[in-house]
Amino acid sequence: MVTESRHTQTPMEKAPEPVLGTELIPKERYISKEYMELEWDRMWTKVWNWAGRLQDIPNPGDYFTTELGSESILIVRETEDKIRAFYNVCPHRGNQIRNAGIGHAETFQCAYHFFEFDLQGHLVCVPDEYTFTQGVPTETGLVELPCDTWGGTVWVNMNEDCESLEEFLGIIPEHLSPYHFEDYAMVADSTIEWDTNWKASVDAFNEVYHVQGIHPQLLESLDDINVQIDLYDRHNRYLVPFGLVSPRYPNQDEITDALKGMLMGAGIDPEAFEGNVSEVRPAMQKSTRAKAEAAGMDFSDLNDDQMSDDYHYFIFPNLTFNITSGSFGFFRQRPHPTDPNKMFYDLQSFMRIAPGSEYPPRPKHQSFKHGEISLGLVLDQDSYNLPRVQKGMNSKAFKGLLINYRERRIRHMHKTLDDYIEGPDR
Repeated sequence: MVTESRHTQTPMEKAPEPVLGTELIPKERYISKEYMELEWDRMWTKVWNWAGRLQDIPNPGDYFTTELGSESILIVRETEDKIRAFYNVCPHRGNQIRNAGIGHAETFQCAYHFFEFDLQGHLVCVPDEYTFTQGVPTETGLVELPCDTWGGTVWVNMNEDCESLEEFLGIIPEHLSPYHFEDYAMVADSTIEWDTNWKASVDAFNEVYHVQGIHPQLLESLDDINVQIDLYDRHNRYLVPFGLVSPRYPNQDEITDALKGMLMGAGIDPEAFEGNVSEVRPAMQKSTRAKAEAAGMDFSDLNDDQMSDDYHYFIFPNLTFNITSGSFGFFRQRPHPTDPNKMFYDLQSFMRIAPGSEYPPRPKHQSFKHGEISLGLVLDQDSYNLPRVQKGMNSKAFKGLLINYRERRIRHMHKTLDDYIEGPDR
């Protein structure tokens, strides 16, 4: 029998009956190159993948590129109301049409031999075309792929026969549209190469069971026990209460320094606050809503808990929206093209901008290797731990993931992954 230490005891609770099984999740899913290739063939190339923000392509001719696995995809605004997506490759000799980043073009000219394409992807110029004695087929052009938009974002799908983006997202737009993401500005944008599998990173952000171990300082400002978990068709969420201490915290009556900082962030002088610890959260909620209204921001579509708590949404297979009332952190975990023990972690931060206010300049995207920069205390703790997790998964002694019911978002993600890997056509 396993017993908890006196530092981690929590109120007695009964685990619900498992609904997704209790078997180990095989470690091969995290370390096997063969499984990595199955994911690519049967999942990554069949789902809708987030590509970027419409704010990065406001005018016709504006474009950006996005990379996923071995593919680079070119997103362009053809007209005011038409966005197109192409594989970022010239059909002549395979040169990439555009380097990674954001830009503007009237046409896309390959820098290798000057093949030129219009914003619809049509081939419009072939230098010395007469030298192609076999002729250049009229249909030669950039290869287009399905593209759609939602909530100020652009999505692509490498499956020509895919379902609609609306079908794929399911209930997500209904839940997130009250935040009005189109009114948010990006304030930070970076990519970090981590020495871990992309799913290990997803797992770390899809449960709060690890808070007591990896992020003990958070026990002073959130409830890691009474967390609402909702599992949908493919996607899921949890709602983490902020503005109170964890049931694990030894002094349930203490207004901790972390809570005082939250009060201050909500516009309340913590030294003048006369309430007890149970009154911190409602006071934060009321003050945060009042501050927003004073700034001209309409939070009427959001409930009181959304004024204080972390509404944490996971969109399968690799997107995390870490949302509070006036800001959100966005995580995207991308697989490494060849190594299952590595991944790319895209980290972006957004702030809601009051109507009539000037948007800040878009931050320059920066890329780093693990450990080259600080991501802030909480993410630094995760980034330190995850490579150790990956090394442990490669151990002969480790057989697979033993998942408890507080970690059931992880099992739900793997069940959805199974639907693609082992679906009815397999």
